[in-house]
Amino acid sequence: MSSQTLRATPFPVRVFGGPTALFDYGGLRFLTDPTFDGPGDHPAPAVVLTKTAAADGSPADLGRVDVVLLSHDEHADNLDTSGRALLADVPLTLTTPGGGERLGAAATGLADWQSVELERRDGGPGTVTVTGVPAIHGPGPREEVEPIAGQVVGFVLTGEDLPTVYVSGDNASLDAVKDIAERFAPVDTALLFAGAPRFPEVFDGGLIVLDSAQAAEAAKILDAGRVVPVHYDSWAHFTEGADELVAAFAAAGLADRVDFGVRG
Repeated sequence: MSSQTLRATPFPVRVFGGPTALFDYGGLRFLTDPTFDGPGDHPAPAVVLTKTAAADGSPADLGRVDVVLLSHDEHADNLDTSGRALLADVPLTLTTPGGGERLGAAATGLADWQSVELERRDGGPGTVTVTGVPAIHGPGPREEVEPIAGQVVGFVLTGEDLPTVYVSGDNASLDAVKDIAERFAPVDTALLFAGAPRFPEVFDGGLIVLDSAQAAEAAKILDAGRVVPVHYDSWAHFTEGADELVAAFAAAGLADRVDFGVRG
């Protein structure tokens, strides 16, 4: 029997634009990289990050959030001013080791393959396990990328009778995806950060997160039953959007795997 036959029923994912998405898992409500500021410029070292569109919703629309999965805290296109304010009302933020030190007592940093166990709220057996997984925010080895782009972490969520979920964070490395697949594939749902962002001033214009073709390749590597793309719109440095993602997944024979989620 193929792994596709055994897939769990997909759960809804609400997407707000940029890297921000909300989903329920094991009765817990998870929010990725909160960015709810309006359009405008965000100066960063060496570059300016320009937001081009407002989020499809506001923090007031979220309801209860139990856990924020924050790929990194150092760039405004992953955590902006309103996102930082939101963290104060969330019981737990999981992020990079450095972010865990910067963001206060409610934040926990996860190194590669480090896990936390969370109490389920759906009455199901066992716990929800969240494992930090590798992510590299640029081209090349981590030791060369991190001094420029900073630490990034991805996440894998698992639990008894629950689907396996991968949240990539700002990752540009298919080798990292292969390492994750060795431990966790097949993945039921992958929230893949894409958008092919690049800056001429950084890494000679090299990709700092997956492009659309790489996202499709990542889906193959992970044997992902469903891919929810995020991090492909609402910012000027994203060079590929929904159309490119659709085309790339169709070219890879994976058109039926793409789910753009529920907007707003």
